[in-house]
Amino acid sequence: AGDGDCGHTHARAARAIQEWVRTWPPPAAPAQLLSALADLLLEKMGGSSGVLYGLFLTAAARPLLNRNDLSMWADAMDAGIEAMQRYGGAAPGDRTMLDSLCAAAQALHALRSPDADLLPVLAAAVQSAEAAAEATRHMEAGAGRASYISSGQLLQPDPGAVAAAAVLRAVLEGLRS
Repeated sequence: AGDGDCGHTHARAARAIQEWVRTWPPPAAPAQLLSALADLLLEKMGGSSGVLYGLFLTAAARPLLNRNDLSMWADAMDAGIEAMQRYGGAAPGDRTMLDSLCAAAQALHALRSPDADLLPVLAAAVQSAEAAAEATRHMEAGAGRASYISSGQLLQPDPGAVAAAAVLRAVLEGLRS
């Protein structure tokens, strides 16, 4: 769907992150980490995805400043999504990466509970994101490049939604190892 560059831009981002991690130690503070990732993706990823992830991560970094509790990650996700919606113009249900991210955000709200356990909550968020990505297969595209294509030709899940779910899966697997 769209212009067919989603896989290429995400692969370019993954290679840039791998090179960055090999070259420099990532910042330990969460806000600085997300800000640095935003800058890296804005510079190296390309495509509309690079801009959208840059906006997302820049906004997500703000709630992480001077905080050290699990609920900050739910607030960060919400802030990132809000920025992506404001500047990107898409909304949940438009068959975009927002469908996966919003589903994950709903699950991450469980981090606001005082007895929250990060890995099970993140695992639930990943499962929600993956299910939402698959559900885009049956949606009409309301935004993004796919909105220029006849819905009869959109037979696969939205690539951006699938990629966003895969990014969340990679974060989960990284934290588990």
